[in-house]
Amino acid sequence: MLADFWHYDFLRYTLFCGILIGLICPVLGTFLVVRRLSMMADGLSHVTLSGVAAGMLLSKKVAILGAVNPLFFGMAFSVVGSLFIERLRKVYRAYQDLAIPIIISAGLGLFTVLVSIAKGFNTDLYSYLFGKIVTVSASDLWALVGVSIAVGGTVLLIYKELFVVSFDEEFARVSGVARNVINLWFMVLVALTIAASMRIVGVLLISALITIPVAASLQIARSFRQAIWIAILIAETSVLSGLYFSYLLDWASGGTIVLMAVLLLIGVLGVKRIKTRRG
Repeated sequence: MLADFWHYDFLRYTLFCGILIGLICPVLGTFLVVRRLSMMADGLSHVTLSGVAAGMLLSKKVAILGAVNPLFFGMAFSVVGSLFIERLRKVYRAYQDLAIPIIISAGLGLFTVLVSIAKGFNTDLYSYLFGKIVTVSASDLWALVGVSIAVGGTVLLIYKELFVVSFDEEFARVSGVARNVINLWFMVLVALTIAASMRIVGVLLISALITIPVAASLQIARSFRQAIWIAILIAETSVLSGLYFSYLLDWASGGTIVLMAVLLLIGVLGVKRIKTRRG
């Protein structure tokens, strides 16, 4: 793969995209997990899928939209879905977890209808579902670069506010933190990350990359900041090894990356169990 890296543009795009995904997914995932919203990524992924289907349908029906990357339709739908989830969380304050199954149902329902209207799509849909490295393009990379800058800038600028809102929203409100604005913007960042990562990991598997590295890091981290850095290390290892083996064996990149993450999680749990027994 290293030799081919210099000959094929899509491999360079894939590598750079993978590095960025391995950075931003665990960062957002750590905040999601402590907020007990880890399933939100799964909900938004289904909405993103319906956006991709809408983009592919429109490209078939409207000639001028044929050159538009369905990724951007997925982003638009995902952002709308994130706003809808945040609204539902306010409506059902005592049952905020209801927002997730509602958005999953809406996303799957819309996707099914769009597929039936289009009478099916070509095999490109597979790459959006499970990821495929040969389909990564320059526009996918630049979209991910933009999202990564937004995520990195947000965490650097308002880390303390994000931390407070994530652990205690009521304390954040009393302290004068603009929790509604922060919650809304955070949801939008998660939505954009999911949509931008779909070519590498696939919309049906991106939630696993957001949560599994965090699940592993929480087993060994001694602080919140440390949990973020360990999650990034695990995610990057999963992504790079997953991309290598998916290219070598011609497997779906998303599934391979997730399997690498699961293996690392099992390894962390195993090592911790051994240490516990010895201690």
